[in-house]
Amino acid sequence: MQKIKSLMARQGLKSPQENVHDLSPVENFRIPSKEELRELREQPTDPQAQQEIINSIEEVYFSNDSFDIVKYELEKLPPVLSLQEMEEYRDKLKQQQAAVSKKVADLILEKQPAYVKELERVTSLQTGLQLAAVICTNGRRHLNIAKEGFTQASLGLLANQRKRQLLIGLLKSLRTIKTLQRTDVRLSEMLEEEDYPGAIQLCLECQKAASTFKHYSCISELNSKLQDTLEQIEEQLDVALSKICKNFDINHYTKVQQAYRLLGKTQTAMDQLHMHFTQAIHNTVFQVVLGYVELCAGNSDTKFQKLQYKDLCTHITSDSYIPCLADLCKALWEVMLSYYRTMEWHEKHDRDEGTVSSSVSDGNNVIGAEETNFDRSYVQKKLEHGLSRIWQDVQLKVKTYLLGTDMSNFKYDDFIFVLDIISRLMQVGEEFCGSKSEVLQESIRKQSVNYFKNYHRTRLEELRMFLENETWELCPVKSSFSILQLHEFKFMEQSRSPSVSPSKQPASAISTTITLFEQYCNEGNPFEIQVNSKDDETEDVLASNGYESDEQEKSAYQEYDSDSDVPEELKRDYVDEQTGDAPVKSVSRETLRSRKRSDYNLNKVNAPILTNTTLNVIRLVGKYMQMMNILKPIAFDVIHFMSQLFDYYLYAVYTFFGRNDTSSSLPTSSREQYSARQFESTGLGLSSNRLRTTLNRIQESLIDLEVSTDTTGTLTAAEERKEKVPSPHLSHLVVLTSGNTLYGLAERVVATESLVFLAEQFEFLQSHLDAVMPAAKKPFLQQFYSQTVSTASELRKPIYWIVAAKAIDYEQMLLLMANVKWDVKEIMSQHNVYVDALLKEFEQFNRRLNEVSKRVRIPLPVSNILWEHCIRLANRTIVEGYANVKKCSNEGRALMQLDFQQFLMKLEKLTDIRPIPDKEFVETYIKAYYLTENDMERWIKEHREYSTKQLTNLVNVCLGSHINKKARQKLLAAIDDLDRPKR
Repeated sequence: MQKIKSLMARQGLKSPQENVHDLSPVENFRIPSKEELRELREQPTDPQAQQEIINSIEEVYFSNDSFDIVKYELEKLPPVLSLQEMEEYRDKLKQQQAAVSKKVADLILEKQPAYVKELERVTSLQTGLQLAAVICTNGRRHLNIAKEGFTQASLGLLANQRKRQLLIGLLKSLRTIKTLQRTDVRLSEMLEEEDYPGAIQLCLECQKAASTFKHYSCISELNSKLQDTLEQIEEQLDVALSKICKNFDINHYTKVQQAYRLLGKTQTAMDQLHMHFTQAIHNTVFQVVLGYVELCAGNSDTKFQKLQYKDLCTHITSDSYIPCLADLCKALWEVMLSYYRTMEWHEKHDRDEGTVSSSVSDGNNVIGAEETNFDRSYVQKKLEHGLSRIWQDVQLKVKTYLLGTDMSNFKYDDFIFVLDIISRLMQVGEEFCGSKSEVLQESIRKQSVNYFKNYHRTRLEELRMFLENETWELCPVKSSFSILQLHEFKFMEQSRSPSVSPSKQPASAISTTITLFEQYCNEGNPFEIQVNSKDDETEDVLASNGYESDEQEKSAYQEYDSDSDVPEELKRDYVDEQTGDAPVKSVSRETLRSRKRSDYNLNKVNAPILTNTTLNVIRLVGKYMQMMNILKPIAFDVIHFMSQLFDYYLYAVYTFFGRNDTSSSLPTSSREQYSARQFESTGLGLSSNRLRTTLNRIQESLIDLEVSTDTTGTLTAAEERKEKVPSPHLSHLVVLTSGNTLYGLAERVVATESLVFLAEQFEFLQSHLDAVMPAAKKPFLQQFYSQTVSTASELRKPIYWIVAAKAIDYEQMLLLMANVKWDVKEIMSQHNVYVDALLKEFEQFNRRLNEVSKRVRIPLPVSNILWEHCIRLANRTIVEGYANVKKCSNEGRALMQLDFQQFLMKLEKLTDIRPIPDKEFVETYIKAYYLTENDMERWIKEHREYSTKQLTNLVNVCLGSHINKKARQKLLAAIDDLDRPKR
């Protein structure tokens, strides 16, 4: 087709439009002439033949426009040319060309109307274009005029303004980019200043700005750098959070919390905080113990740093144990105080936030408020749960330290110091989270039981040594002496409640209401007070030279001429030994004189009677109570051991002075033998059943009676023996055989009354012991007081009976009575000699009693018991003498009454005891002589206090006067019936 077009172009246009040359975009087609068209139409018009000729054309002629036909045909020529063949081939090509041309002509003729019509449109279009060109020329001319007159002057200004605004915006962006580039320097400065909220706020703002300018290539790198910086800030924030654990600072913690809130990681911060507290406890205790271990090791060996904390605790020496424990508790206190102040901060912060949120109730902040409340609830629960966790960690660390050393060989004060620290620590735990500190209690209980058994065993041995070397001399103390003045009982003055630690505390009512955390919240440490607890000096309880002052020493021997000479203690009508309180009412001079006479109070005014051993036992009791107060779980063990101290003291006093062992301590004479018989027959000095039971119990449970060790015994028996103490022996310096000293009456008084004083102190301490005693063990304490402590005063009877039995020669009186003739026929007006002899014995006893009272104050109960024993023994000796009479008349019985009345009259001048003991015992026996047979039989059955011998003699003496032999046999049978059950 291209070829046809080119052919048409070469032939030119023979149409009316052949002069149109401006149609450059349209190719000029050559239209066949009429002759050519006619010639073409005259050719055969067999369409099928023509189609076959067209089909016979080689495909290569239709390939592309660049195909070179001539070259192709030339290349097809054979090497040897044949004219005929060439002509035939030429004719064939002509036929093909003619067929093609005819086909083309047919097609052109067929499309000619449309061609003409289109050509007209093109011509019209050309005319319109020429008109548009003219319009455009005119428009450009006018636009040029407008440009020169308007746009260059005005729109140019606007363009410049727009460009200026763009440049200003670019400058601002560049300055922002410059600021962002320099942000890391400012962030570093803020982190050094610990302004974490500001740093995070700045970093977040920079990130926001960086996202705005992220289209700049330099900002993309800065954005990643800011992210790294933010992560670095979080790391430093975590380090800052860890510092809170040891030294809480409100401003510092507020900044840290604000920073975490900006990060939206409040809950994460709380989780991290608890982890840091746990780590702080571990690191703190390890560093404290490691420091002491390395200090004691004295070298730079680093092997200790690789040890576990448990193994490290075993390397603590005894000398450094207490300072290390104190520092350990101080450090742990700092950690717990920080946690306490952290909770306090959150509580105050939550209250402030709640107030603000309630006052500003905006509907737009509902979601934020809910999220804040959730975080607040989470933090609160986390903090409350952390209390017990942190205290548990503290307990475990201290427990490991406590059990790492054997404290059985510690000094008592050191061990008490340890208990005091642990008690204060348990008090901290109770205030910290309401814990009863079972872990600490169990660990300290193990150490205490182990220590206390060894300690108590040693103290009992020391007590035995004290008792065996005790000369039972009076220990001079002030009349105002109270056990509360002793150092060991200071804790009772500081706090009457046994539940409070015996540490030195301010003696004010506020201390009982303010907790340790409130008291030491801002400064100080509760474990620093412990160091000064030993510095307080106790009050001097000893009197100089046995007297409280020179004036009182003089007044002890002077008459009470004026109240000014009388000590204040004696002016009181009643003095409470426990509190010292007394009414203001003063006592009359006569009362003082009578008290002086009857109480044998010739000196030492009313000072307590006690010995050095008693004072040591009281101090031991104080030490035991300190330990019991601090460590209540072993309260029963401590009270049990405390009771053993009293038991052993009581047993020693009874063993030394209460046994009527004449064969070992006194030479056997008729006088002593008679006293022993009187002891057995009359039963006057025998101990009560309760006292005997108590003494037997003490002997079985506490006293080791075996002399040699039994190696074949069982392990249980050996352990039981280990808990026992050998029976004490009286010092050879104590002489109980001299009549001039009333057979050691001074020593007996000191020993017995010191025991009574000790019992009084135990009575005073009963309420304190009962308060700490476990409920299940309270019956033991009640039994101890009812059966042991209360029996102390009962020892007076057997101890002083021995003196009374030996102080007066009762046997001599029997011999004198045996020489008297009782079957007289006349009523006598003169009493017998034996009465005067007996009264002389009593006068001599009174003089000796006064002599002894110059050495030792004899209390009124003691003098009363002594006189009572002597009078009872004298009266029973009189009855015994009357029972030895073989013959007696009515006048003789009257003489007996005369003698006895004379004895009573003289005796009442010597003693203040009223009524005279056993007065009826003698008078009833004398009057029984006059009874008839029936009355005598009834009287015998009713009066079993008389011995069989006395009753038999009474019947025999009455025989012949108003009783016959038959009645005698009947009465003797009645006596025999009374005596049979005794056998």
